[in-house]
Amino acid sequence: MRLATYLQAGQERFGAVAGDTVIDLNRASAALARCAGHAAAEAAADAAVGADVLQFLELDAPAVAAAAEAVAHVKALDRAEARAGLLVTDLSAVKLLPPVPRPPKIICVARNYAEHAKEAGLEISPIPIVFARFAKTLVAQGDPVVRPSVSDEFDWEGELAIVIGKGGHRISRENAMEHIAGYSVFNDVTVRDYQFRVTQYTSGKNFSASGPFGPFLVLPDEVADPHKLDLRTEVNGVVKQTGNTSDMIYDLPTIIEHVSEWIELEPGDVIPTGTPSGVGFKRNPPEFLKPGDTVSVTVEGLGTLTNPVVDEESQR
Repeated sequence: MRLATYLQAGQERFGAVAGDTVIDLNRASAALARCAGHAAAEAAADAAVGADVLQFLELDAPAVAAAAEAVAHVKALDRAEARAGLLVTDLSAVKLLPPVPRPPKIICVARNYAEHAKEAGLEISPIPIVFARFAKTLVAQGDPVVRPSVSDEFDWEGELAIVIGKGGHRISRENAMEHIAGYSVFNDVTVRDYQFRVTQYTSGKNFSASGPFGPFLVLPDEVADPHKLDLRTEVNGVVKQTGNTSDMIYDLPTIIEHVSEWIELEPGDVIPTGTPSGVGFKRNPPEFLKPGDTVSVTVEGLGTLTNPVVDEESQR
């Protein structure tokens, strides 16, 4: 199952993607509850699948099972009836949002591919290097990333992102995969001169509208092995990065174990897992994103995340 969070008639909804449509999971669950004779169908839906994606993630495995039942119920309905009740909507008719619009935390992993560390002239760290992003920086599929007026060193970094389902503190690597709710695509767009002004990355990684995330949250039932996924970044159709998640220095259990040693992970936390080689600032000559460019990141089985680049002045 793959999930989308979207705006429909100005209201934030979440649903299961079915081909070129999306099934509203809360409404679908309420429809199923009404068929089962529940007097308070809406409350039953909130309890079964949640009212938004964060609640869905907090409910964990029972919500996934309830969502599957709700999807099956809708698919068995008359198509016109399902559309009339807003149970099914064309994806083209809604505005996609980041799959988790307001994650409690975004904890990014740096320098997790050996070739990227090599191209940057940096050593491989004995432990995962992490830094924080803020939810305010997130950008949805199709929305512009904004090059700031204070710098033109605006660089791409295509990544696999994991989303936490079951939270926990000091999670062992043996149990870590049980805490992953799903996977998505992330572009850790970076303002390089701000990143390297000091030894920590916060400012260079947290400019407004610099964190594309999406288009969907893909649950583990659709990902056979997250450690064997091809990754590709393109700018204006030209391939800039290629890699495979098998090349990560620190695998997902190691990352989760390391991060949860020092902070409790919560449902909805997003962890982008690092980028392969091919970033712009280490090209000869260096290349950076500029207004009019289009940057796309594809992760095998998860989809393609595409965003145009605009200047900050154009957004005022």
